[in-house]
This record gives sequence, C-alpha cells and structure tokens, in this order.
Amino acid sequence: MTTITRTAPAENHFRGGIDVRVSLRDGAGDGNSAFDGAWFPRSRDLEVELPELIAELDRRGVRIERFTYSLEAWQPAARKLVLRDRVVRTGGFRSMDPLVVCLTWGGGSRRADLLVVPPETDVLTGARALRLCTRRGLPRSPQMVLAAARSTPLPQVPQVHRRAV
Repeated sequence: MTTITRTAPAENHFRGGIDVRVSLRDGAGDGNSAFDGAWFPRSRDLEVELPELIAELDRRGVRIERFTYSLEAWQPAARKLVLRDRVVRTGGFRSMDPLVVCLTWGGGSRRADLLVVPPETDVLTGARALRLCTRRGLPRSPQMVLAAARSTPLPQVPQVHRRAV
C-alpha cells in the first residue's frame, strides 16, 4: 500500500518536523499512468520545499537525480541542490504545466510526473488529491483530477415521513 504522508525527523533540519505531503503510487515511473502521485507543498518556495520532498522520496527508495518544474508556478530555485552526499539538478521551464513537476532517477531511465496540489488548496481537497493520484486510469488533465478531489457527494438527508392525522 502507498504511504501518503510522514513526519520528517527534526534532526534532518526540516521545518520543525512538519510532514511532507506526498503520495507515490506503486510502480511509479513505469509510464503506465497519467500521474505517479501528487505533492501538496506548503509554499511555492522550492528552496524550502524541495529538500524535504527529496528526503522523503529517498526514504521511500526513490533517489531523485533531476527535478523539473514550471517557472510560472514557483519561485526560482538553484540549478543544483546539494543534499547530503549528492547533487540534484533542477530545471525550470515556461512550457511545463504549472500543476505538474517531473522527477527523474535511475540514471534517467525512470521518470515520474507528480500532480502539484496548489499550496493554497484546503486540506481536505489536498488529501483527496493525494489519494486519487495513486490510482491508475486518471485523466491526463491536472485540472480534472483537482476538480474530482474537490467534488464531494451531497450529504444524504433522511426523509422524515409524517403520518396524516
């Protein structure tokens, strides 16, 4: 089963142990799904958000080598991030969808697209999007996936039947 969130240990110098909100489906990077998971960052500052995401993915056995993102959606980041014993290259592109980031690992042989849940999204919708993106057969449109995460069935109100007197 896919783990959706975890709390980062304080000794990693992350933001006081705040959890990294990310989901990753089993088989991520195999090219068999529109999205391989989702990421629900707390801000649009990659200098803060990206080290935590990469550390969490490392913990899950996904050793990211390259991270690409939309220049329209994020504050610019350094072209190379030094994280512990390695360098992760980043690249910002105007042509990328602002609701998607791309991760590459395995010497470039594995690639995963994560849906980005905008930081200003309410927590319930964000949690739903994290769960939805671990399923196969999603539409390729990030907007459609987020719309599905926002939609909730109307509460069922029981009908009260009164007897005529």
